[in-house]
Amino acid sequence: MLEVFPETAAVEDGELTIGGLGARRLAAEFGTPLLVYDERTMLEAARAYRAAAPNAFIAYGVKAFPNVSVLRLLAGEGLGADVATLGELTIALRAEIPGERLIVHGNNKSVEELDAAARAGAWLVVIDAPDEIELAAAAGVERVLVRTTPGVEADTHPAIRTAHHGSKFGLPPVQTLEAIGRARDVGLEVAGLHVHIGSQLLDDSAAIETVEWLAGFAERCRRELDWAPGVVDLGGGLGIQYVPGRVPPSIAEFVETIVGNLGSQWDSVDLPRPQLVLEPGRSIVGRAGVTLYEVGAVKEVMGSTKYVAVDGGMSDNPRPQLYQAQYTGLLANRATEPPNGNYVVCGKHCESGDVMIRDLPLPEPRRGDLLAVPSTGAYTLTMASNYNLVPRPAAVLVGDGEARLIRRRETIEDLLDLEH
Repeated sequence: MLEVFPETAAVEDGELTIGGLGARRLAAEFGTPLLVYDERTMLEAARAYRAAAPNAFIAYGVKAFPNVSVLRLLAGEGLGADVATLGELTIALRAEIPGERLIVHGNNKSVEELDAAARAGAWLVVIDAPDEIELAAAAGVERVLVRTTPGVEADTHPAIRTAHHGSKFGLPPVQTLEAIGRARDVGLEVAGLHVHIGSQLLDDSAAIETVEWLAGFAERCRRELDWAPGVVDLGGGLGIQYVPGRVPPSIAEFVETIVGNLGSQWDSVDLPRPQLVLEPGRSIVGRAGVTLYEVGAVKEVMGSTKYVAVDGGMSDNPRPQLYQAQYTGLLANRATEPPNGNYVVCGKHCESGDVMIRDLPLPEPRRGDLLAVPSTGAYTLTMASNYNLVPRPAAVLVGDGEARLIRRRETIEDLLDLEH
């Protein structure tokens, strides 16, 4: 099971350790629920992207986990940031990522957000709707990409497909051509094209199909507009392994396939090879994160269903409810004990749907045990809520036997401060 935990995860004297620190020590010092991020796992993922595509620009998809310390860590490896809101732009600037390493997205960018992008000197702003062209020009934006939707149906959950016909993101091909022409007419530098096919991709077939389509579309742009993209942004999307079983391609395999196909496809239409941009998020931070929960009530109900309740749930990780996401887990303080049955891990919220893991083999759980749920580094704290007025968890960064608080735990007083 450790293959879905961070690189440094180990079991020592019957206890799960991450970054050289025992789960019980981390829980005692920082409380639970607790997001534990492994520094080495994130660094190795960032370096794998740089090694597989040394000439590409790699921008971390901030929406996966917006955090100043993580952004600074990744910036140290040469990564920029892909931001989609004013909040994400602000946190990237707080992390001292320079404007020339920022890409600004969003399917409904406000005037305030476009103004902020221009003031920050963002390298690229991605045009996602026709009326953004004039708004971006008026804000002082200089360089843009136009996001297009090629009609590729990625093999992932429908809620996280983003390049299919009818997607709320981007523009269909004919409107993309019109947008390129209009953007040039108003004085914007149209650097290239953007496309993102979806999230949690477990093979490279949709990415290959997209590159092939883009090459043909780029040739059409040359014929009809006397323009060809100098930059091609393929977004992110590479998935991670959440449970034992299906394994996605490695970062090296996935990226090298894209780079190779991009080159050959562009050569086939006799166009100069563009600068490649990638925007990974989940594949950098997803496996790096583990959530530690304290076990509370344990009970058996009709039909021999055995519930294990933890001190978090859908407020700190709504993905099982949103996407039917699957997770696994182990008792971090009793990691070598054999299971005595299968249990349903549920949260503490007033919803019957607040179930995190079904049929999880565990040794008989006891109140006070620690449950470790791996692969929770992406889209958990980002999507966390305060349902039932539950404060959001803390997050720590671990490495070489040391832990550093990178996000403090919310308090009830924090929530009440919002009341008037």
